[in-house]
Amino acid sequence: MKCGIVGLPNVGKSTLFNCLSSAKAQAANYPFCTIEPNVGQVIVPDVRLERLSELVNPERVQPANVEIVDIAGLVRGASKGEGLGNQFLGNIRETNAIIHVLRCFENDNVTHVDGSVNPIRDKETIDTELQLKDLETIEKRLEKAKKMSKSGEKEAKLNGESLERLIKYVEEGRNVRGFERNDRETLLLKEMQLLTDKPVLYLCNVDESSAKTGNPYVEVVQAMAVKEGAGCIHIAVSTESDIAELETYEEKQMFLEELGLEDAGVNRVIRAAYELLSLQTYFTAGVKEVRAWTINNGMTAPQAAGVIHSDFEKGFIRAEVISYSDYDQLGSESAVKEAGKIRVEGKEYIVRDGDVMHFRFNV
Repeated sequence: MKCGIVGLPNVGKSTLFNCLSSAKAQAANYPFCTIEPNVGQVIVPDVRLERLSELVNPERVQPANVEIVDIAGLVRGASKGEGLGNQFLGNIRETNAIIHVLRCFENDNVTHVDGSVNPIRDKETIDTELQLKDLETIEKRLEKAKKMSKSGEKEAKLNGESLERLIKYVEEGRNVRGFERNDRETLLLKEMQLLTDKPVLYLCNVDESSAKTGNPYVEVVQAMAVKEGAGCIHIAVSTESDIAELETYEEKQMFLEELGLEDAGVNRVIRAAYELLSLQTYFTAGVKEVRAWTINNGMTAPQAAGVIHSDFEKGFIRAEVISYSDYDQLGSESAVKEAGKIRVEGKEYIVRDGDVMHFRFNV
């Protein structure tokens, strides 16, 4: 999974990136301090993986990872080359989802490019730039479709009609993700990798006093996100940065407790991204390795096996499945077997979040 962090300059994108990843992007109080797209690998927090590791005591533990890309701050005119945003819009195109950081705090010491705090206005600024970039892509694709339709290609003609309808939709200031589409159009849009077609998680960056309950700015963004069907969370990015600097787990937990928080905000960001993309986790557990695997909700056992290796899917015979709760309660695979809790599942089995699986295959 790959997520791109976008937003106006000085909203907390690079500080968030630093919290999420072990990389240390430059974070400064001026626009365009990110002049190269920073990429980091973020471990997906999962207490179930930790518990399985305790029970199995393997040679190595491999958590799931998310790739995070920090994009330079976008401003009005970015789609036409203003600021530094234009050169990074291509990096957003490669991502699975967008984390859109919105400033939801007042602080006279932190410059705002538009002079005041207004997260909805800021959101619309970014939307407009991404929409303009999408229009360029759609119009180029329409030109190609028109040329192909002249040679009598029926699908090209249909695609052209769809693209013309899509252009009108985006020109009305709407994001592509809300565009109703049939199966053919779904494939067409997937090929174009349009920026505003990607799922979006709005991340409201608040001050420390609002870390637990949010504030009026957050409430406005949440209402907007509900209408869009988007994700929305709030965290105090600067405070999270302070927590990330602490040495021990105990110190971090103490800081969180003082704020009245059960979990670090960065963990909530990753979980929210999983939910946004309809992802879940299954595990493999053996003496050599305990590992978390990321799959789409609704995947069958053979499809889940294919995430490990394509041969596993091609030669799939069956899956031996233990629910995480049974493994946790009984304490070992042998105890699960004795209790008759291992299930043998075939090709039609839909994998459940937290399944511990062993695949039988023949190639």
